Amino acid sequence: MDITEFLQKISTTPGVSGYEDRVAEIVVEEFKKNSHQVRRDALGNVIALKKGLNSGPDSLKIMLAAHMDEIGLMVSKVEEGGFLRISPVGGIDPRSLLNQEVLVHGKKDLPGVIGAKSPHILEPDEMEKGVKMDKLYIDLGLSEAQVKEVVSVGDIITIRREFVRLGGQMAAGKALDDRAGVAVVLQCLQELQGLKHDADVYAVATVQEEVGVRGAIVSAYGVAPDMGIAIDVCHGDMPGVPEYRTSFLGKGTVITTGPNIHPVIYKKLVELAEEYRIPYQKDAAPGPTGTDAWALQISREGIATGLVSIPLRYMHTSVELLSMEDIKHSARLLARFIAAQKQDGLKELTECF
Repeated sequence: MDITEFLQKISTTPGVSGYEDRVAEIVVEEFKKNSHQVRRDALGNVIALKKGLNSGPDSLKIMLAAHMDEIGLMVSKVEEGGFLRISPVGGIDPRSLLNQEVLVHGKKDLPGVIGAKSPHILEPDEMEKGVKMDKLYIDLGLSEAQVKEVVSVGDIITIRREFVRLGGQMAAGKALDDRAGVAVVLQCLQELQGLKHDADVYAVATVQEEVGVRGAIVSAYGVAPDMGIAIDVCHGDMPGVPEYRTSFLGKGTVITTGPNIHPVIYKKLVELAEEYRIPYQKDAAPGPTGTDAWALQISREGIATGLVSIPLRYMHTSVELLSMEDIKHSARLLARFIAAQKQDGLKELTECF
């Protein structure tokens, strides 16, 4: 499957944290085409193994991790008149929810809208206030009795949004944080089909990152890799945001350094990007990165960890925007990194301290 087509498919498929099954089914099918075996663990992570030339009990193990869950909503109450009160799952900004189309995933999927008072009937003091989650509700256009036949407290809700191809290589949609990272992992597996690599590669689409990197914690413990690289998104350049807080769309993958990152992994990624003329940008994270890299780094007795990111505008909204070129550059860099690793690479990881 073409990588843009794959991203479009998983972007529009519902998969809120803890409820990723529909997305996982698609990921499993595509990972199967480019690996030797695929499984799902008890938490729901998709774990694919692409064996290296020296595959065996003592082979070098490299884990790639990108999360496939998305932020979303949950039904907290069915009110009189059939209106649904909602609670967030993950970090949703209530301002981004006003007047959105949604899908309520009850016994069947129901379309609805998040309503708001018309400006004509707002009180003067309401005009000056921000929107709070407890003031939002979903209107399904059904009676209370009809709603209760299909919807229950605890049902999941996703924003209804199509994947849009924009000018050049730009695209926008929901859940690109971090299904763009999953697309990078798939593209990397495809790239590795044409390269020789000694290491065993574990490609993992993790669950529940948006509610506490839970999928990465358990999958890293289970795989027990020698090296791990998380693939996520970072803030892309946009009006009103200082340049030092963002990275440029279309100018390549973003390689992060900082205490969450092993210095040898960072150095090798930068060297390989320069050697193969792969466009890249640098970023510094002085503390935890807030990504699966944090879970990888502190798993078991510690894992040498790197982080590669795709610049993304409008993060945690339904119109996240990125460049497909950055996905391709990220995948190519990861494939070259994996191909460059030899069995004795572990020695270098410890000798640098």
